[in-house]
Amino acid sequence: MRTYLSVLLICFPLSTFATTEASITPSPDKPSIEKKYKVPAYNATYTLLHKSDPVGEATRKLTYLDNGNAVYHYETDIEWLIFSDKRSETSTLSIQQDQVTPLHYLYDREGTGRDKHYEWQYQFSNKSAKDLVKNKTITIDRHEGLQDKLSYHLQNRIDLINNPEQQRFVYPVISTSGSIKDYVYTYDGEEELMLPYGLVKTIRLKREIPEKKRITYAWFAPKLDYLLVKLYQVKAGAEQFEAQLSKIEQ
Repeated sequence: MRTYLSVLLICFPLSTFATTEASITPSPDKPSIEKKYKVPAYNATYTLLHKSDPVGEATRKLTYLDNGNAVYHYETDIEWLIFSDKRSETSTLSIQQDQVTPLHYLYDREGTGRDKHYEWQYQFSNKSAKDLVKNKTITIDRHEGLQDKLSYHLQNRIDLINNPEQQRFVYPVISTSGSIKDYVYTYDGEEELMLPYGLVKTIRLKREIPEKKRITYAWFAPKLDYLLVKLYQVKAGAEQFEAQLSKIEQ
């Protein structure tokens, strides 16, 4: 059960729409600013399943600030047998020339078992990251294209929009402990799915971690500008969880 719960935030990817104009609402004393966003603001809801049984709900939301930065938020609420698990993950980030750069990362978890709280602030231009909980700053030598554990989902979706024929995606991701690891996804085919949202044609990506005997499959819908519509994970041949798109608001 602990493994099942822990993967919901780590692998629920990966995440976002054809070039669309979106207006940033200015403060009264500032001139109007217009920007073009590859991924407009949206709010998507997913049904979480375990062995085909609903166990909770997940939401993924992208909003834009007046200064042009973005806030990318993901949360889950799970009730299964005697277990409960609520998680919230937020990345404040900038997007320049389709490159996502995380600025601040916040994670909270409560429910059955030990509660967790992480908060980081990044200054990759200075090659540094600060653990705000422990009040500790670390030096980062590898900072080009570096993502946090949520922001890489948005980068992945932008990359799919820009190059839908791409076969392999590699994202260096900084963990809540400050270590850096490559997250690798590969093209794994096409499939038509019937979801709570409706019938959608998708492409499928796969992430395999041999040392953990874990495989994650992620489905993205081209007609929804490569929004993540389904996620499925297995470990050592056993199903861990499944997430299916049920609703999206833009």
